[in-house]
Amino acid sequence: MTPKKENLSDKLKKDVVLVAEGYLFELERRGYLKAGPFVPEAVLKFPDAVKELHLEFLRMGTDVVVAFTYYGHRSKMKSVGLEDQLEALNLRAVELAKNVADSNGCLTAGNICNTWEYDTSRIEASEQIVRAIFTEQVQWAVSGGVDFIVAETFSHLGEALIALEVIKKAGLPAVITFTPATAKSCDGYVWADACKILEENGADVVGLNCGRGPQTMLPILAEIRQKVSGHVAALPVPYRTGNQSPSFFDLRLSDGKNAFPVALDPFVLTRYEMAEFTMRARDMGINYIGICCGAGPHHVRAMAEALGRTVPASEYSPNLDLHPIIGNQNSQKKLYRECMLGPLPDGPDSDE
Repeated sequence: MTPKKENLSDKLKKDVVLVAEGYLFELERRGYLKAGPFVPEAVLKFPDAVKELHLEFLRMGTDVVVAFTYYGHRSKMKSVGLEDQLEALNLRAVELAKNVADSNGCLTAGNICNTWEYDTSRIEASEQIVRAIFTEQVQWAVSGGVDFIVAETFSHLGEALIALEVIKKAGLPAVITFTPATAKSCDGYVWADACKILEENGADVVGLNCGRGPQTMLPILAEIRQKVSGHVAALPVPYRTGNQSPSFFDLRLSDGKNAFPVALDPFVLTRYEMAEFTMRARDMGINYIGICCGAGPHHVRAMAEALGRTVPASEYSPNLDLHPIIGNQNSQKKLYRECMLGPLPDGPDSDE
């Protein structure tokens, strides 16, 4: 029997809602879409791969299955000659996500994002373009039966407000997040103020996703948490950003070349670092927590377990005591460890 599903509001009142994202990066790594355009054409060309990633994230503990429609909007699809497949892609993406979510009692989220069309120098004309893009995507998500809409990676408050308006007009809860690559939005708002304005206009959850890793996102999240009275979202990228490189757009390789977007491997955070972020965000009073571009399923499991949850994949969580070199269950471990790792120091674990 399929478990009864709570709505987003009920889940947020009870506990942290854990959300796995990062479909573009993970499916690109697996060879199902092209870096650069980063359009979600895998939904149509490789639907089984998309479904498998939904299932993997679910096994690792996500509470929400997000339809893979990020950049699946008219502007991006037109730029790569796939505009004629736009509706089919959106409907199929929602169907894939909803089938997995409903079979496991999880929520399904529709997904819209920044359009790259919002332009403060021609505000009225660009607002019309953006509103039309959001309206059709939200309508397709509604027809597919999603539970709420995630609208994300905004750099302009103005564009985020249009997304919020369209979502609320459709009668769905709205999770709206900014990508804080810079200190302020492109239209001049500090992120805490921008989130407060969204909340005042009816957003159910506001916050940040993408752009920054935990270290450089947490200070901004603290400001948002102080400013906003309702639910706050925190979905960093799992990369080691810092004062010199606050965003993953800024990360450089040893030869000075830009690591973004396909050479970020040297900066990937461990599962344990993402688990630590999860606890720090929760202790700040943030209850919509997740992970964005660069996410691996192992990160999601560690985050879920940090929240005290046992998930289906917990059966295969690490047990390093059983490892033949570093574990404690092998009578020959001293011999092997000295051979592989060098002489053991004197101490309680040295077998002396």
